[in-house]
Amino acid sequence: MGKSKSKRRQADDEARAYGKLLRGSPQKLNLVAQTIRGKAANKALAELTFSRRRIACEVKKVLESAIANAENNHQLDVDRLYIKEATVGKSLVMKRFRPRARGRVGRIRKPFSNLTVIVKEREESE
Repeated sequence: MGKSKSKRRQADDEARAYGKLLRGSPQKLNLVAQTIRGKAANKALAELTFSRRRIACEVKKVLESAIANAENNHQLDVDRLYIKEATVGKSLVMKRFRPRARGRVGRIRKPFSNLTVIVKEREESE
C-alpha cells in the first residue's frame, strides 16, 4: 500500500532550500540573513559574495541551492526571483572544556545553526 503523497507546502511560485548544521551561532547567522531578506536574488548573491563575514559563504551556498531548485524543479524564471523568507534556527551545541586556574574549568560552547531560504517569483509588472 504505502503512504499517499503529501501536499506541497509552498505555493507553485516558490522554492525552498535548507542549510543544516552551519557552524556559527544563530545570532551571527541572522545578521547576514537580515541583509538579504526581501531583495532580488541576483542582488542578494552579489551582496553575499562581497560580505566580510565568514558565514556569508555558507548562506550564499544555500541561496544558490534555492535558486537552482526554483529553476530545475519548479521551472521558475531566475531573473524574477526574490528572497521571500530567510529564517534561522538553533541546532546542536558542542561543549568543550578548558582547564583554568585552581582546578576549575572554562566551558566553551560551539553552536550550530539551521537556515531556511524561500525564494519566490515576482509577478509580471506591465
